Amino acid sequence: MPNSSSISEFLLLALADTRQLQLLHFWLLLGIYLAALLGNGLISTAVACHHRLHTPMYFFLLNLALLDLGCISTTLPKAMANALWDTRHISYAGCAAQVFFLLFFFGAEYCILTIMSYDRYVAICKPLHYGTLMDSRACATMAAAAWGTGLLYSLLHTAGTFSMSFCLINVVDQFFCEMAQILKLSCSEPDYLRETGIIYFSLCLIFGCFIFIVVSYVQIFRAVLRMPSEQGRHKAFSTCLPHLAVLSLFVSTVMFAYLKPPSVSSRALDLVVSFLYSVVPPVMNPLIYSMRNQELKDALRKHGIILSYIRKY
Repeated sequence: MPNSSSISEFLLLALADTRQLQLLHFWLLLGIYLAALLGNGLISTAVACHHRLHTPMYFFLLNLALLDLGCISTTLPKAMANALWDTRHISYAGCAAQVFFLLFFFGAEYCILTIMSYDRYVAICKPLHYGTLMDSRACATMAAAAWGTGLLYSLLHTAGTFSMSFCLINVVDQFFCEMAQILKLSCSEPDYLRETGIIYFSLCLIFGCFIFIVVSYVQIFRAVLRMPSEQGRHKAFSTCLPHLAVLSLFVSTVMFAYLKPPSVSSRALDLVVSFLYSVVPPVMNPLIYSMRNQELKDALRKHGIILSYIRKY
C-alpha cells in the first residue's frame, strides 16, 4: 500500500454543487465568522481594559474567548476560500496544521471550561477561601497548564494520525480536516488501532473531567438553593447556567462525533455534528455570557461609548 508520502493533498467536502449555492455558503460562513470575531474580540477587549473585570472568572473567560477565536479561525477561512474559489483542495501540510491547531484549541478550551467550573465551586461553596485558592498566581498557573495540556494533546494526536499509512483515496468527507475522517483513510490496521486506542483514552479523560464538573455543579446548586437572598441565587445561577449550557453542547457533540456507531453515520449527520462542536460554541459563547452577565454588559456598554467618543473626535 502507498504510504502517506504518496498523498500531497486532500480533497475536502464540497458544501454545494451549484455556483449560486457556493456563493451563498461563502456569505453565510463569512457572517458567522465575523460575528465570532466581533463577539469574542469585544469580550477580550472588555476584560483586558476594565479593571473591574480583572477577577479570576473573567480572566478565564478571556482565555476562553481567545481559544474560541483560534478554533473558528482554524476551520472557517479555508472553507470560505474553497466556497469562493470553487475548489476543494487542501495541502498535506495544511491538513496537518488544521488537525494540530484544532486539537490544540479544543484541548485547551476543555481544560479552561473545567477550571471555570472549579472557580465557580470555590466562589460559591468556599467563599472565605476564594482569595487564597484563586489568587493571581494560581490562576496564571492553571491557565498555563490548560494551554500546555492542549499543546501536548495536539502533538500526540497529530503525530499519531499523520504517521499512519494512507490509501490512495484522499477524500475527506468534512469541510475541514477532522481527525475522525482522516482515520478512515488509513490502510494500516495496526496504526489505525493504535490511534483509535489513543482517542478512546482521551475520551475517558474527557469523561473524567466531565464527572468532576458535574460533581462541582451538584455542590454549587446545593449551596445556591440554601442562599437566603433571592438576588444572590439569581446572580449565582446567571453565572453558572451559561457555563453549563456551553459545556454540555461542546461535550455532547464531540462525544457523539467520535463514539457514534458506523450504522448511524452519514455525510449529512457528520457535517451537522462537526458544525455544532467546531462553529456554534465560538459564536454562541460571547452571546450567552454577555446576555447573562450584567457586569460584562456594563463593561461592553462603556467600551461602546469610548469607541463612539474616539470616532467622533
